Amino acid sequence: MNETQAEENPLSQDFTIKSLLKFAFPTIVMMLLMGLYTIVDTVFVARFAGTNALSALNIVCPVINLITGLGTMLAMGGSAIVAGKMGAGETVRASQDFTLIIRAGALLGAAITISGVVFTDSIIWGLGASRILFPYCREYLFLLFLFTPASMMQILFQNLIVTAGRPGMGMALGISAGAANILFDYIFMVPLQMGIKGAALGTGLGYLIPTVAGILFFTAGKGSLHFRKPVMDISILAGSCANGFSEMVSQAASAVSTFLFNRIMMKLLGEDGVAAITIIIYTQFLLTACYIGFSMGVAPIISYNYGKQDNARLKKVFSICMRFIILVSVVIFGAAIAFGSSLVSFFAEKGTSVYEIAEKGFRIFPFSFLFCGLNIFTSAAFTALSDGKLSAVLSFLRTCGLILVFLLILPEFMGVTGVWLAVPIAELLTMIVALSFLYYNKDRYHYA
Repeated sequence: MNETQAEENPLSQDFTIKSLLKFAFPTIVMMLLMGLYTIVDTVFVARFAGTNALSALNIVCPVINLITGLGTMLAMGGSAIVAGKMGAGETVRASQDFTLIIRAGALLGAAITISGVVFTDSIIWGLGASRILFPYCREYLFLLFLFTPASMMQILFQNLIVTAGRPGMGMALGISAGAANILFDYIFMVPLQMGIKGAALGTGLGYLIPTVAGILFFTAGKGSLHFRKPVMDISILAGSCANGFSEMVSQAASAVSTFLFNRIMMKLLGEDGVAAITIIIYTQFLLTACYIGFSMGVAPIISYNYGKQDNARLKKVFSICMRFIILVSVVIFGAAIAFGSSLVSFFAEKGTSVYEIAEKGFRIFPFSFLFCGLNIFTSAAFTALSDGKLSAVLSFLRTCGLILVFLLILPEFMGVTGVWLAVPIAELLTMIVALSFLYYNKDRYHYA
């Protein structure tokens, strides 16, 4: 590929450690900021709507997981297909397939809105809300359903803008959406005193910024990807879903495990227990954001070089990624141990029941950060290599399968301590499986 082509498509460059991290950096920052914004959003709820509202967030979290999973499935799976075709030189068809994926996401979002609005009450009761938490859950979830199409578009555009070789713009959209979310949260929850309803409205309005910006960017047609009249090829959508299925499995599994976490903590410690597990889950999202952002950022590079059959560059990129993940895992584990109590104090005042429960959890839970980075990257890498099956297995194990086993067994013998141990043990065992997958498939995909 000549110099002009390399300038047109940043995925084609010969990456070094510096240039790879520079390329992935905007996506890492975007995910870190999204994690931070989520934390701030949750803090607003805890401080200005109360711990019952905080508990309600986690009760409805499985629904949010499923919506995010569907969007991420299309985005990550579609990105692998689109980037692969770009690597093979099929630029027109890449744009046509991209447009088809975006349209499918919009229609799916609209369908979820309609069904969600109709069945809101039944969904909330099914998720195990108590009579105390039901009103908070309903106010939040009903409004969030109205913004589901925008939520889907946000996920799709933020991922596919990276595939288009514009990770910086993806970061800018993430920053804008998060900043708008915080601003609207403050306006709706503090001066207007709208409670948890204000949090939902702020989140929904934040979705609109990357949605509108993405439509304008891809309509302008200045990048390597832009809107074209799509070819109605069902195999593209099926392939996107198959490639990205692990991401859907991951989110669906998170929904199931969150549901079980809520049920067990409600049984053991009541609403305060649910509030405490909410704090742990949301801080986990912040602390794993670096792994997720890095994996999302490098996935198009892996797909591109695999599609181009450039094994030398694929091996080089993979080697850099593994070293980065190991280093960051140690750093994040250390930070979680050192600053866990401080993170908890943002949500609940010291001395309260919720604080004491969550603070004890943070003495055990951070061990999961030593193992989950490699699991997240390996799952994303297999998605980028269009092997959705292996990716799905890893996602299922770490976010649901193993966690469910340990959640059903450990609390019976260890009480709340068993709840905190379930995730670290599940991540450790998943890492062993991930390493075996990497070893046995190295000759098939030529990444090592």
